[in-house]
Amino acid sequence: MATTRDWIDGARPRTLWTAIAAVVVGSACAAQVGSWRPGLAGLALLVGLALQIASNYANDYADGIKGTDVNRVGPTRLVASGRARPSAVKRAAWVASAVGVAAGVALCALSQLWWLVGVGAVAVAAAWAYTATASPYGYRGWGEVSVWVFFGPVAVLGTMATQARSVTWWAVVASVGVGLNAVALLMVNNIRDLDGDALAGKRTLVVRLGSLRSRRLFAAVVLTPLVCVAVVSFALPWVLMATVVAAPALLAAITVLVGARGIALKPVFLGLGWIGMAYAALVALGIVVS
Repeated sequence: MATTRDWIDGARPRTLWTAIAAVVVGSACAAQVGSWRPGLAGLALLVGLALQIASNYANDYADGIKGTDVNRVGPTRLVASGRARPSAVKRAAWVASAVGVAAGVALCALSQLWWLVGVGAVAVAAAWAYTATASPYGYRGWGEVSVWVFFGPVAVLGTMATQARSVTWWAVVASVGVGLNAVALLMVNNIRDLDGDALAGKRTLVVRLGSLRSRRLFAAVVLTPLVCVAVVSFALPWVLMATVVAAPALLAAITVLVGARGIALKPVFLGLGWIGMAYAALVALGIVVS
């Protein structure tokens, strides 16, 4: 029987900063143009967190029943470890999805941007189709693209749009960097699980590219957000304060490039959480005070 702690761990709290970061930056963009609405920001955050948790539980359920979590290097999962019944984990995913949908509908109603209902429907479908379908796109190397789209432009610009009813070019560039930080987290996770995923037939982008090219791509992904900061600074100079994450980002890139494997990648995984949140917080602060 799974404990409360097991269910919390199953929601993968160390990854939830990706949803928080997007809403923080999107809300800062709205504030910069004089349209910050904290109530709508809170709803956007609830949507992001609920759908991410739903995706995490759906991933746990699908990988567990397919047996692809058997050889994983990272933390054990609810279904694969036998701590929770597959039906219970699937139900948790549906409940989290329902919360996200309800919050999303409320957000659309209050902002009067009803076209976002379509975006939300695609996001819910993507959360489930990642692994919990007969032909999951996460097993075909499209996971990184999906993560970038939904935790970058969709989340950041959607948050800004619901509050300001418009987006700016520098918000688009900022959203690219936020999304890439989320991609970096997924990539280091998949680099860690490379051998197990290949054995299980899980053809992630990392499995398709191989170790060396994946590590080079990771380095580019984790450092490119700094380029985004430089571009945004042409309009909002104080955003340059986010370059303080350059040193830890470079350290993460070097650690992966030199071939760290398995448990040796845990500090990188944890470090990316701090880098991603610091990046988002400093970019948001820079946007607001510029």
